[in-house]
Amino acid sequence: VQLQASGGGLVQAGDSLRLTCAASGRTFSMLTVGWFRQAPGKEREFVAGIMWTNRQGYADSVKGRFTISRDNAKNTVYLQMNSLKPEDTAVYYCAAEDYGSTYQQSNFNYWGRGTQVTVSS
Repeated sequence: VQLQASGGGLVQAGDSLRLTCAASGRTFSMLTVGWFRQAPGKEREFVAGIMWTNRQGYADSVKGRFTISRDNAKNTVYLQMNSLKPEDTAVYYCAAEDYGSTYQQSNFNYWGRGTQVTVSS
């Protein structure tokens, strides 16, 4: 599976961004897709995920602000990020696993290159 993340940029606090993860090389509907992020000096952490069943999950830090969705016809997962905060600044990665039932980072065996999100105060 090849994953391509895009949509990052430099925004101000309170602004919105939409990240896109485009997948190829696999039947997309069988993939659980997750978004993870890594800030400088910190470990990579889970942000949001959407299972192949369309069940969604979020980290507590983004609940109510971020929304994950998928379009199987376009082989794409979106992460709508609203009310961005400076602490959301990180490189965001999308990852995928076949028929995943958890968002355990170690279970994801397909990873794309990241996209930088920078939120200024």
